[in-house]
Amino acid sequence: MAQNALQRKLIAILSADVKGYSRLMGQDENGAVQTLRAYRDVMFNLITRHRGRVVDSPGDNVLAEFASVVDAVRCAVEIQEELAERNAKIPDGQKMEYRIGVNLGDVIQEGEKIYGDGVNVAARLESLAEPGGVCISGIAYDQIKKKLNLEYQFVGKKSSKNIEEPVDVYRVLSVPDAEAHRVIKAKVERMAFPLPEKPSIAVLPFTNMSGDPTQEYIGDGISENIITALSVCSEMFVIARNSTFTYKGRPTRVQQVAEELGVRYVLEGSVQKSGDRLRVTAQLIDALTGHHLWSEKYDRKMGELFDLQDEITKKIVVSLQVELTHGEQARAYAKSTDNLEAWSYGVKGNYLLDRFNKEDNVKARKLLEAAIKLDAGYVLAYVWLGATHTADGAYGWSESPVDSWKRAHELAQKALALDDKGASVHALLTLIYLFQRQHDKAITEGKLAISLDPNFSIGHAHLAGTMFFSGRFEEAIALMKKAMRLSPYYPAFYLNYLGRSYAFMGRYEEATATFKQLFDRGRKGEYPAEWALIYLARVYVELGREDEARALMAEALKIDPSLSSESFKEGQPFKNPAHKQRELETLRKAGLPEKASQAVP
Repeated sequence: MAQNALQRKLIAILSADVKGYSRLMGQDENGAVQTLRAYRDVMFNLITRHRGRVVDSPGDNVLAEFASVVDAVRCAVEIQEELAERNAKIPDGQKMEYRIGVNLGDVIQEGEKIYGDGVNVAARLESLAEPGGVCISGIAYDQIKKKLNLEYQFVGKKSSKNIEEPVDVYRVLSVPDAEAHRVIKAKVERMAFPLPEKPSIAVLPFTNMSGDPTQEYIGDGISENIITALSVCSEMFVIARNSTFTYKGRPTRVQQVAEELGVRYVLEGSVQKSGDRLRVTAQLIDALTGHHLWSEKYDRKMGELFDLQDEITKKIVVSLQVELTHGEQARAYAKSTDNLEAWSYGVKGNYLLDRFNKEDNVKARKLLEAAIKLDAGYVLAYVWLGATHTADGAYGWSESPVDSWKRAHELAQKALALDDKGASVHALLTLIYLFQRQHDKAITEGKLAISLDPNFSIGHAHLAGTMFFSGRFEEAIALMKKAMRLSPYYPAFYLNYLGRSYAFMGRYEEATATFKQLFDRGRKGEYPAEWALIYLARVYVELGREDEARALMAEALKIDPSLSSESFKEGQPFKNPAHKQRELETLRKAGLPEKASQAVP
């Protein structure tokens, strides 16, 4: 090969191929070939119209080059739009869907052919695209992000054996019929739970489109604030944040969300911050029909964020034809803070609080204290800060649990003085009064919390725990099941009170299944596995299976040799001493030592 026959140049490369082409050929070879020819004619014409050149087209693949990456991406989008219109007229099993990748890179040209990493990257991007969709490289995105009226989602850094360095990958979101954006109808019969009679909705975490992980809190905060606002409406069924946020960062279909959570409506959106400007998109989808009830794009200043959240909330309420009472309106649109910096600290602190470990609890406290310094009237910051102290008291993370509960109570009272209609404040007081052995006060606060926010999963769970320790086991079971329905991906501790309530009711089969599930969650780090084992051992004693119970207790003591009857007595706020004694007796029969020093490692 003569050296002067090779040329290097910087170009935009478009690579496309058909999803499942071999399957289509196997079904109907003649039909597939005819469709392929027709679609390639469309693509070739559009490539030429956008000043591109078809380099090669072996089989179902098309490779093209463009002098401008703007032309290449615009061409890719128009190809998908045109082919989507044609596919709409073809039966599902015969549709021919292309995936397209676009890269800006250096290539080697030999005659009419091009080679090199620039081509390899385009091919890799094509393989990452959704059928009917377009993926572009980070270098292409940098050139076009302010030149085309499109939206993009940062997918991440992707590697390939044919590419030396990982490539930043962006998905073009404004392709109207890309597979990621089609809504397949959800089926009621496939739902994990019965569909509520009232309008039911899941608000997914808004996607961070900026490519900057430090901006994640903005989308998370918007989603959480909308959930909080909608939850106070008694005429709606709203899935809790704990469950909707399990979909964060995962490729998810609306159909899947609706069927797994048992809801009809899904809100999804994205947020992109650039300087002091925000671009927020939101769309409300009826999963049963597959229709978009509405889809909006908002370009606002960062300082208008809270007003924007209210605007989206109101649009949802109107779309679902829900009537709010005067009190519900006041609570739905009440702002906990107008200080954006304080809000950012609060959202980040609450995220760390949810991770349920000592180190993150300390970090959360610092962020929440900083939020309060910026805005002394930030109600939720006081509540969340109080929760860091209840966690210290409940999990033994502080030297003085008594002082932790006292500090939590002081913070709850400050929050209460600022807003006595906040459900989260009363839920916090439920927990505090319970561990201070003031059961009647705890029940009053718990009932008030769920009356102010009927969709408050944690509020129902705290009241369920209070009912358990008050000896009202049937009520505890009913409340905990409601908490679980409101948050299908509920925190593991819900299973603790549910299983123990079953045990006291003599429903040992259900208690056994519950504690086995709790142990599985414990092995994933979501709950102390040793506590699941000792509660399961307690049930086995009741069933007369003492040898198995002792084996479980021995396993629990290996995990945590500090377990003892003495420590158990201190941390269990039963109202009736006989109930505490009953649990203690069964645990002793299973082999729980009186004091930690008697435990065998």
